[in-house]
This record gives sequence, structure tokens and C-alpha cells, in this order.
Amino acid sequence: MKRIVTVQDISAVGKCSLTVALPIISAMGVECAVLPTAVLSTHTQFSGFTFHDLTGEMAPIAAHWKKEGLDFDAIYTGYLGSFEQISLVEDFYQSFGQNGAKLVVDPAMADNGKLYYGFTPEFAKKMAGLCAKADLILPNLTETCFMLGEPYSPEYDRETIRGYLKRLCAMGAKHAAMTGVSYEKGKIGVEMLDAETGEFFSYFNEHLPVAFHGTGDIFASATVGAYAGGFSLQESLKIAVDYTLECIRKTLADPCARSYGVNFEEAIPDLVRRIGK
Repeated sequence: MKRIVTVQDISAVGKCSLTVALPIISAMGVECAVLPTAVLSTHTQFSGFTFHDLTGEMAPIAAHWKKEGLDFDAIYTGYLGSFEQISLVEDFYQSFGQNGAKLVVDPAMADNGKLYYGFTPEFAKKMAGLCAKADLILPNLTETCFMLGEPYSPEYDRETIRGYLKRLCAMGAKHAAMTGVSYEKGKIGVEMLDAETGEFFSYFNEHLPVAFHGTGDIFASATVGAYAGGFSLQESLKIAVDYTLECIRKTLADPCARSYGVNFEEAIPDLVRRIGK
């Protein structure tokens, strides 16, 4: 069985970060270790949430794992809350990436033209440095623009997106896959560049006119689970696009759906059937 580690926070209620990464990746037949960066009572859509920073625990946990001789097939990072946490991930990859572990970075820091609360353009530059070391990065358009120092515009064409992907790969990323890309009404998906071959890959499915918290984490987790489980990167991205859409469909069909996330649990059987587990 393949084993990965995911480095991100845990929101006790909210269907995002570790509370989606762990069950999705596990359901796909891949062991998922966790290196939590913080514990929140809920995700940040709620008001008055509690927050406990775990930065001080990250290095001791890594040291214990190293002492125990543990290794990983992939290292997958999600939301990282500080410069120090990015540096700790870089150290972690330096220590645990020696045996060929792939680094997958979801630079979860911005959306809809704005950085998340507490982040700065300088933080985006630091994140770009981590992305430069990665085998695969999964930014959205806003994150891409901040890392490249480009002004954000919701209006773009395929040539613009592919130009951005070339620049992301020129920084060092082996594969850059931009999420939430749409070139025609009613369709949304992903566009990827393989830096080694220079080939582009894209895949799209239905675009439902709604937005839910946590779908980016769901997409990234499904991609990592499929890729670590032996699927090609192209097929892994297709699986993630389709699964994320199915999660949204299940949510819209549920009259009792929670407002703070999607019914990813209800769609897991569809995911398992898709990958043949």
C-alpha cells in the first residue's frame, strides 16, 4: 500500500482541509498520514472560531518519524498559515524526499482576486518558492497571479492560461495544473503543463453556478489519492474534476445539505467505483 503524508490544518467542523483529505485519500486505497499545522473549531466561514497553532509541533513530529524510519511516496501540502510553516515544509521535503517522494503543493492562499485574510504579496512569493520545488502544483487563477506578480482578471483565454503555466514551470515546478479554468459557458475544469515534455492537458465537465467552501481541498485530495494509487497524472485530474462535480450534485440534491460544505461523503462510493477499488 502506498503511503502519503498531508500537511495542512484541521477544522473540526467544516468539510475542508484534513477532514476531507484523510477520508478521501483513505477511501482510494492509499494510507494517509497527517502532519497538522493548526486546529480550528470550524473553518473560517464561521464567526468566532477557535484557533490553535501547531507550528511548534511540526519539527518534533518529523524528527520522530525520521527516527522510526518512516518514509512516504508523496508529500501533499494544503493551507499553510505562515512563512515559518512553509520553511518547515521545505525542511520536511529535504528530509523525506530523498527516496523519490513526490511533492504536491496546493498553494491555498487566495481566490476571486484576493488573498485570504492575513496573507500578503510577500507570502505569495514565499509560496512560489515552495511550488518551484514541487512535482505538481494545483493553483487557481488568483493564486497563480499572485505568485507571478500579475494583475488578476476573471477574463482570460487559453493562450493567457498556458502562458501562466509556462511561467510557473519555468520557476521549477515539474507539472503545473491550474484549477477552476473555464473557456466556455457551462464548462469548468483544469489545464496542465508537463514541463518535461512541453505538452498541455485539459479536461472539463459541467459548471454548476454555485460555490461551496472546501471544493478545492476535495479536488486536490482526489488528485493526490488517484496519482499515489497508480493512475497517470492526466487520469488523476479527470477523476478529481468528475468527483468534485459529483460532490456538488449530491449537495444540491439534498434538501438537508449543510451550508458550510459539500456532501463529499455521499459521493465517495461513486469515487471508489470509478477507480475500481
